[in-house]
Amino acid sequence: MRNLFIKKQVLVLIGLIALVNVASAQKITITGVLKDSLGSPLDMANVVAVNQETKSLDGFGITDPNGKYKVSVNQNSTYSLKFSYIGFQPKELLIKTLEEDLQRDIILAEQAQSLDEVEVVYEMPVVVKGDTIVYNTDSFVTGTEKKLEDVLSKLPGVEINDDGEIEVEGKTVTKVMVDGKDFFDGDSKLAAKNIPANALDKIEVLRNYSEVSQLKGVTNNQDNVALNIKLKSGKEKFWFGEITAGLGLDSRYLAHPKLFFYSPKYSINILTDLNNIGQLPFTSRDYRNFTGGFRSRTGNTGTSFNVGDGGLGLSQLQNNRAKEIETRFGAVNFSYAPTEKLDLSGFAIYSYANTDLQTVATRTYISSNQQEVTTTGTEQTSNLGLLKLSAAYKPNTNVQVEYDVLAKFSDENEDVGILSVADVTDQIFENKQQTPSSLNQNANVYYTIDEKNILAVEAQYLIQNEDPFYNAIREIQPFESILPLNEDQTNYNINQDRKIKTNKFDFKTDYYFITGAKSNINFTLGTTQSSQKFNSNIFQILDNESTLAFTEDDLVNDVEYKFSDIFVGFHYKLIVGKFTFNPGFKVHDYTAKNTQLATSVTDDLFNVVPDLFVNLQLKQSESIRFNYTVNRQFSDIDKFSRAYIFSNYNSMYQGNRDLESALFHNLSLNFFSFSMFNMQNIFATVNYSKRVDAFKNNSAIVGINQVSSTINSNLEDEVLSGSANFQRTFGKIKVSSRGSLSYSNLNNIVNGSPSTSESLTQSYRASLATSFRDAPNVEVGYNYALNNYDNGGNSSTYYTDTPFLKVDAAFLKSFIFLADLDYYHYRDKANTIDNEYGNLDTSLSYQKEDSKWEYSVEVTNLLNNTELNQDSFNELFYRTSSYVVQPRYVMFKIKYDL
Repeated sequence: MRNLFIKKQVLVLIGLIALVNVASAQKITITGVLKDSLGSPLDMANVVAVNQETKSLDGFGITDPNGKYKVSVNQNSTYSLKFSYIGFQPKELLIKTLEEDLQRDIILAEQAQSLDEVEVVYEMPVVVKGDTIVYNTDSFVTGTEKKLEDVLSKLPGVEINDDGEIEVEGKTVTKVMVDGKDFFDGDSKLAAKNIPANALDKIEVLRNYSEVSQLKGVTNNQDNVALNIKLKSGKEKFWFGEITAGLGLDSRYLAHPKLFFYSPKYSINILTDLNNIGQLPFTSRDYRNFTGGFRSRTGNTGTSFNVGDGGLGLSQLQNNRAKEIETRFGAVNFSYAPTEKLDLSGFAIYSYANTDLQTVATRTYISSNQQEVTTTGTEQTSNLGLLKLSAAYKPNTNVQVEYDVLAKFSDENEDVGILSVADVTDQIFENKQQTPSSLNQNANVYYTIDEKNILAVEAQYLIQNEDPFYNAIREIQPFESILPLNEDQTNYNINQDRKIKTNKFDFKTDYYFITGAKSNINFTLGTTQSSQKFNSNIFQILDNESTLAFTEDDLVNDVEYKFSDIFVGFHYKLIVGKFTFNPGFKVHDYTAKNTQLATSVTDDLFNVVPDLFVNLQLKQSESIRFNYTVNRQFSDIDKFSRAYIFSNYNSMYQGNRDLESALFHNLSLNFFSFSMFNMQNIFATVNYSKRVDAFKNNSAIVGINQVSSTINSNLEDEVLSGSANFQRTFGKIKVSSRGSLSYSNLNNIVNGSPSTSESLTQSYRASLATSFRDAPNVEVGYNYALNNYDNGGNSSTYYTDTPFLKVDAAFLKSFIFLADLDYYHYRDKANTIDNEYGNLDTSLSYQKEDSKWEYSVEVTNLLNNTELNQDSFNELFYRTSSYVVQPRYVMFKIKYDL
């Protein structure tokens, strides 16, 4: 079957290449140079070719830094070639094309007033205005797009990554706005998955984005990208949305109403989703990564100190797939501007998911050479909630005051049944419960004293409560030397209750002194103050339902941990030609104190950490960036608590109250090049990290049972990673390729002896996609992944080949057919694993022109594949697994556009 599939892929690719050749053979290229009246080239000017017979836009181009342009048009046609540049009089040239390429050089004359920007943006597919790129979406779509993510994937330099987030020129979008108003601040996935494609007019990419205009010129914003979505309606007040409902075989259902309202003063967005077909609008990972748009500048201090979520390591979905998934989701986002000086905004999100997971995994433990095969069935229920309110007050251009409050809460429960087969066979039942909550407040004041002096004051205060509870029922007694269990029981019913309370305050004030047109000095003063309390106890429930509590010091935690960091910093920013230099340092005074067992251990440290940022701006959209930082890392309370903590049924952790900090050296080199002239996007990055006095796992393994702790060690760890992406558009054909690799050399202590763990993971992808308006579109590509693990001389290598094919076809004016096929070949070097399977999703929809109703039928997992594979690695074992996914199902859907 695999050989047949590959043959079909090759035939499709050959056919596609032939189609490209035919399409290219009917095109000619018009080139030339665009200059001003003084002979200086005009960079980023717009050129469009309008077919005089059809009145359609057949081609467009953007000039390069040398003023050169290139436009591909049809042979034997008449075109109006229009040239425009902000601040210059437009020029129009009538050209009759034959069968040979043409060259036309153009000179534009300056004009007193700039062109009408609304007219220019409407007419041009792409307009570049400084750090802003404006895309006219109608110039890129083919008519089959449903959501914002479908449109974004057609734009040069814009991609949707594997996590559903929006990336522009290799950088993750940090903010999405709709008509200038925040859309669920701190997340781009909700916008990509929910905003209807037919509502879009323009997409503005805001590069070098700064939410505080006063700081734009004095801070480094090269990695900050925001999107502003411009809607089609020109009305002052308007609303839009859609209602989608579906029913399928085997009691499958889907309901997905959405409503959006916009006006100059206020907006509201309502998203809902109910389904049991595995479509996840909001995952546990999304919840934990959701920042709410909170400023990260208080964290750029040279200190790494993050209070953990104290979680229990609940099972995570692989590729957002499982045996069964039922979800309910609701979200509301609003913005309101009562005056021109005051803006209010916020959102509320609720997500419920009931998930069944079934996994078969094999772990090979390095030290004991023991192999464990587990069959796991998991039922997980999670209720997740977020609430954010924000206020921004700008009485004038010199003052900006902000306040945000973000609340997060969850209620999660997981029941796990495990059959463990190793040297002994054990039937295990686990229950994990947690209801963590947090309240994070953020207050900022930015004040421009005069043209040479700027003051920024930023503060955050976090209150966090965690209460993870763990229960394991086992047939065989675990950890006999640690747990004094009552052995006269039918089963061993073991429980651990934990409580963690955190109060954390961050404050930072920056003073910027503008020393010249291209230089400034930055003085910083700040502090981090944290107080944490941790209590835990282990107990056994007996057959008569009474409780046996353990009171030994190693089984009961009662810990208080206080952390203090007071720091001052100095940075100097200087622009010299194409270079931007921003060296500096910070001086820290640290105190870390943990109190337990009626005694205290205090760690006082004075530390100086340097950093350096260098940017080489080769062209307007081409740069090389170098960044070097030194971070001092401190642990939170978990790693200081000396009594045992359950990680899972065969793993326990014991903290180290004498643990000290670790030092991280981080270097990164980034290359970025984006050319509108030939629609080429290239970016590459290399990161290197070296850890000194690093935290090391000190693990003791007996069979499959492990007890771990954390120590400081002079064994240095190194991590090297890199990635590269190339994308270029040739007429209606987009060529994409990307690759990434990561190498790590980690040192740990296993059974009292040093152990070196090495891993090299590689991933490569190449694809070819068409974007025809009047013909079916195809994307064909290939993914290849290679994971090599070596732990103490025991090595394993896994390979995954994934050819893929996507079809996007509109026909008979009202029908759209979509198909998405992935075919996997997963195997290992030792020839113990060799799995092949495919996943095919298809849909056929019908919507009559100008009708609000759409009817569709969708088939998910048409090939009825039953499982997927995954492998992983750590210093103790390497693991390979297969997990069950939802079977084939058919859905009938109706959508109504509001």
